Amino acid sequence: MGADVGSERRGMRYIIVTGMSGAGKTSAIHALEDLGYFCVDNLPPSLIPRFIELWKSDPNTEENAAFGGDIRSRQYFNQLALVLQDMREKGIQVEVLFLDCRDEELSRRYKTTRRIHPLQASDRRIRRLEQALSLERKYLAPMRECADYLIDTSDVNVWQTRQMIQRLFGEKQEEARLRIQVTSFGYTRGIPVDCDLVFDVRFLPNPHYVEALREHTGKEKPIQEYVMQDGNGEKFLQKVLELLEFLVPLYQKEGKSQLIIGIGCTGGRHRSVTMAILLEERLCQKGMDASCYHRDVAEEPKPTSA
Repeated sequence: MGADVGSERRGMRYIIVTGMSGAGKTSAIHALEDLGYFCVDNLPPSLIPRFIELWKSDPNTEENAAFGGDIRSRQYFNQLALVLQDMREKGIQVEVLFLDCRDEELSRRYKTTRRIHPLQASDRRIRRLEQALSLERKYLAPMRECADYLIDTSDVNVWQTRQMIQRLFGEKQEEARLRIQVTSFGYTRGIPVDCDLVFDVRFLPNPHYVEALREHTGKEKPIQEYVMQDGNGEKFLQKVLELLEFLVPLYQKEGKSQLIIGIGCTGGRHRSVTMAILLEERLCQKGMDASCYHRDVAEEPKPTSA
């Protein structure tokens, strides 16, 4: 039974993420989530082997999994090293990522965020941060000793930590690809709040003023042909593509996992939809991971002077 549970299916990975409070465990969990890991934080250690057994037994499950554990669950945490040892003895391949940081830097971070250490919050007898950090290190010592990966975040920022996580646990093809979503919208209903870049295409020919085209959308060829008729749409696409070929590697270098591009026209039904569709196609042709979403295309057209 142990051999069956421990057998790897399609290279699935199981990671326990732990470390000093304030060293970046939450950032590490978020980075793993962005890499496609199913993450569970503060699951009691005794339930981790059962979770993995159920996870592996589901033929539809292809995701890797990560488990966060720290001193917040002190009543359970002392079980973690024992559970890890037992899993490894049974052939369950679990990796341990430990986030560490110098005490002086941790003290600075706590002062900056004005948060209280978890041990101080749970035990009023622990009055000084230095005392809490010392006690936490004693609790965490067994997990630090058996860690497969140790990241010291004392002198790195959150984005550099994300890069290290991506290099350690990301598939190569995912590391090189930034997820891009192209969103069409109408300015009459406001700019989407989650956009990183916004382009205004109200300079293009507007099918709204052609009665035979008004009720159609940019998803249809006649609308696309009308919008692109004067050549400016093509010039716009080329310039945006040049910009993105410059920006995407830089965003990826900084640890950005998703880029949302907004393309707006007046009503969000004709010009912006056309350009969003064509931009998505061009991005995919260049090997980028692009998708398209039309926020306002289903809305009823409104009178406009633009």
